[in-house]
Amino acid sequence: IDRLATALYDLGLRKGDCVGLLLPNSFQYVISFYACAKIGVIVTGINPTYKPLEVLHHIELSKAKVIVTLDALYEPLLKPILDKTNIELIISTNIADLASGISGVLKFIGKLVGKIPKGKVDFDPTYKFLDLLETEPNVPNVEFDPTEHTATYIMTGGTTGVPKATNLTHFNVVSNAIQCVYWLGGETPGMGDIGVLPLFHSFGMTAVMNACIGLGGWMMLFPRPPEEEELINHIEELPAPEGLAYVGAEILFKRFAEYPDLDEHDIMGKIKLCISGAGPLHAPVQEKFQKRTGGKIVEGYGLSEASPVVSSGSLFEPSPLGNIGMPLPGTDWGIFDASADDLNAGPIADGLEGSKYGEEHLGEICVHGPQVMKEYLDRPDETKATLQEWNGKIWLRTGDIGYMRDDGLVVIKDRKKQLIKMAGHSVFPKEVESNLMMNEAVNEAAVAGLPDPEGKVGEIIKAWVALEPDYVGKITEEELKKWAQENFSKWKAPTQIEFIEEVPKNVLGKVQRRALQEADPLYKK
Repeated sequence: IDRLATALYDLGLRKGDCVGLLLPNSFQYVISFYACAKIGVIVTGINPTYKPLEVLHHIELSKAKVIVTLDALYEPLLKPILDKTNIELIISTNIADLASGISGVLKFIGKLVGKIPKGKVDFDPTYKFLDLLETEPNVPNVEFDPTEHTATYIMTGGTTGVPKATNLTHFNVVSNAIQCVYWLGGETPGMGDIGVLPLFHSFGMTAVMNACIGLGGWMMLFPRPPEEEELINHIEELPAPEGLAYVGAEILFKRFAEYPDLDEHDIMGKIKLCISGAGPLHAPVQEKFQKRTGGKIVEGYGLSEASPVVSSGSLFEPSPLGNIGMPLPGTDWGIFDASADDLNAGPIADGLEGSKYGEEHLGEICVHGPQVMKEYLDRPDETKATLQEWNGKIWLRTGDIGYMRDDGLVVIKDRKKQLIKMAGHSVFPKEVESNLMMNEAVNEAAVAGLPDPEGKVGEIIKAWVALEPDYVGKITEEELKKWAQENFSKWKAPTQIEFIEEVPKNVLGKVQRRALQEADPLYKK
């Protein structure tokens, strides 16, 4: 880390510059993240499964001037869009870099990706990651205020569904890591953390990478999500005397618990602490997972604007389902009037005297704590609408509707109303609609989530599309679906498309997604 931090500084990177990490989970990602942080350089993780236009949008939002990338990703993802960016230099690496001297790691990577992919990088200047690690460490002392200086930009749709960058300070990121370490039982040298969640996502950044460092543990990083058999084999083979922590979406635990040959593997008791996020944890999944692994699994809650972890069920005491647990240490929450433009009326419920509890007192969940973001980058109006003052504190309006029970636990009733949860990914309808509108045949589009009839990914994406008059009868729903799959990430491409004459709107012209969603047979069923 010190070698790379020195090299980055020698290359001219300074406090406030931004580096994009176009990398899967890897040694290189972790080293790059902390090297940048040491010299006040801002990090933004870029999803390596993006398409070129999505990478371009991320670079434009974050104002990244340097990219660290796999050589195999350069030609398909970066080369087509570099002339539209302000990228000044590229640092290239191969997925097998740093692995050659570690027994079994190359074989492990080979299993994960089939073969070691390589690619040519012809951008000038390009520096090799391994060459930079030969730099004699001499990290400069870069001073900054950790409560104000940005550590990372995390992309999110926020409460409006429009992609934007959350500005998380060093104080935000470190605070949330410390909170998570406490929740996981405190420093536990030797504990492993299963790194299936992508590190470019706030959940992976905090609950896998930063929390693991705080625990004094080690990470089991997967460059791509493994099949259940692969994951189980590695859990069985790798020594974990202090046990393993595993955080992820419910679908990961469901698949794990339903693996038919699980009982034939020696993993009982190895997985000790699990937190399921990105949606509700259902009792059948919890019960089956705990029975077949011997581990404890609870539901957590968070959002990128809170670095992201806000609350969780207890891992060491009885923790009933159907709620999002208790706030992490140092975190306050309350239920406020969701229809109000500000928080001046005070909370409906905050656990103090005068609180109104129960489902009849629904409102917006609002959060105050050291993990709450500084702002949305270059979005002052949306920042003002999302971060609001009450009683001398800045509160984050989450956009989630819920109520507080009389024991202080909070229940979510409607999670960001329009947000689609597909295989653990947050899919924002407005973004999918905008993508579809890039096709000249599309006049209007409305997108919503529907229950997955096969029960594999949580929700599927359905798009209702009104065609331009000249294209009616000249393009099929399947052809449009194929076009979307070819141009956008698989979880942003509609699973189903239905052509309709006109997209319904209210008197203000707002698309009525819910009306289409509730009329669909899958929703009714």
